[in-house]
Amino acid sequence: MKYFLHKKSFVSFAVKKIKNFYCYPLETLQKNRFDALTGMRAIAAIMVFVYHNRKYWRNDLPFEVMRFISEWHIGVTVFFVLSGFLLAFRYEEKPLESGKSYVKYILLRIARIFPLYWILLSCYFLDTAYSKDVKTYFLQYSLLYSLFEEYSVSGIVQAWSLTVEFFFYLLSPLLFLLLKKNWKYCILFLIGFFFLGWGIGYGLHEFNGNPKGFLYPLKFMVGSTFFGRSLEFFFGMLLAYLMKKEKGIEFLNKIKKPTFWGGISIILLIFAIRFFARNNFVHGVERWEGRLIHELVLPIAIIIFFWGLMTEKTWISKILSTKFFILLGNASFAFYLIHLSYFNMKLKSYVYLPDRNFVLLWICSIIIYLLIEKPLYEFCRKLIARIK
Repeated sequence: MKYFLHKKSFVSFAVKKIKNFYCYPLETLQKNRFDALTGMRAIAAIMVFVYHNRKYWRNDLPFEVMRFISEWHIGVTVFFVLSGFLLAFRYEEKPLESGKSYVKYILLRIARIFPLYWILLSCYFLDTAYSKDVKTYFLQYSLLYSLFEEYSVSGIVQAWSLTVEFFFYLLSPLLFLLLKKNWKYCILFLIGFFFLGWGIGYGLHEFNGNPKGFLYPLKFMVGSTFFGRSLEFFFGMLLAYLMKKEKGIEFLNKIKKPTFWGGISIILLIFAIRFFARNNFVHGVERWEGRLIHELVLPIAIIIFFWGLMTEKTWISKILSTKFFILLGNASFAFYLIHLSYFNMKLKSYVYLPDRNFVLLWICSIIIYLLIEKPLYEFCRKLIARIK
């Protein structure tokens, strides 16, 4: 099989029809720009919603089903892996070409997540009926709150993952460069970064007890900060790296039916993780065995599934590529920020439907995306583009 490289195209390779399955041609990949992956964001957001609302079905669903959906927090892992892939595929080490390039890159990343978060957070603080006991304004607005165990469940609780994302944004250009040189350098850097975080948290604990739990205890740091979740982004970057190399494409094409096997593997690994849960409501990742599966094996299954979505014509990729799922995928960030905490509590005070406001929250998310999030980002992007 021959592969054609095109440096200036959005996709730097063309994958031809191969045995046992059909791949999208270059023109289609350029046109849809990974539409199925955008649709996958909606699935990840739905998984997180179900996970956060599982308590309502605690007495209605079978024991094994409850234990299964108690691991649907992996929707966040899907977001992290996807973020690592998309940024690595698009930017590589380009932000490091100059100081100005890096600043513009970071400003674009800030414009992507902060404006909508700040708007929702401001509404929360202004509504003192909900926020009267929360005084950590700087930590909340800067997203640094989620580095402290004591504050990690305050404000817009689920925004802890934005802190993880932003740490990745800050370090990603360096990680792209290290990965391009040798994947081992990237792994060594992330291991060193992990021990740096652990050393800071443990050192403060020994020094003054670390009363606010800054990067402490270890269980908190591993599960809720970039120091412990960095490998999820790494595997996404690795997929992008393989797709930009002819040998990498050859390796990926050896995986037969990646959508099927990647999807099956994700399901089986969820079952494997939940095996280590103490009961039907806690997480299997609380045990080190479940955490190792979550961090070292699950992301591999996810990138195989992603590869299948991008290259196979399956009913799954067709559904996720529909305009409906693309719209949901684009609105998934807003959905993630409002499905829990202040916005949802406020919404429940006015209307609370039997589906836990699932459909209504999606309608609100689409409106927020179209009228607030998207216009704000476009406005910021144009301003950043003017930087000379």
